[in-house]
Amino acid sequence: MRGRAGLDDDETIRLQSVIPALRRYARVLTRDPHQADDLVQDCLERALTRMDQVRDRSDLRPWLFTIAYRLNVSRWRRVRRLVPMAETSFPEPLQDAGQIPHLEWQDMTQAFGRLSDDHRQVLLLVGVEGLEYQAVAEILGVPVGTVMSRLSRARSALHNLAGHEKRPILRRVK
Repeated sequence: MRGRAGLDDDETIRLQSVIPALRRYARVLTRDPHQADDLVQDCLERALTRMDQVRDRSDLRPWLFTIAYRLNVSRWRRVRRLVPMAETSFPEPLQDAGQIPHLEWQDMTQAFGRLSDDHRQVLLLVGVEGLEYQAVAEILGVPVGTVMSRLSRARSALHNLAGHEKRPILRRVK
């Protein structure tokens, strides 16, 4: 049975099941929960008008991530034309994440937030969402080798930022 958006029940369920992953990716892209919600809404609106393009796909995430990525790039281009870069800043969170019980997890999430946008995107898409390198390359519009090198550099940077950098072995000198 088709609903208001022209989707049958299975398509609606498939689309709804991807929303949490899409929200995670939007948060990585925007670094702001309100902008992320707007991005997810815009992405879903665009996807609903184009669902006929992907009815045969089993995994909608790469397609939706591509839409979100391109919408975000378009937004930043518009903002950059309107506001000089010096005037743009990322808002601080409204409250500390006091509910996170483990300090290591808190350190890791803070380190993740300090990564570059490219590194955060690749780590999320490969490490959290479990997408293959080829799918990530298509989402970001870069070669597979670039995805692999960004992922390697992102992992190293995250490791260093989290305070797990390799320390030289010190020898006692007599």
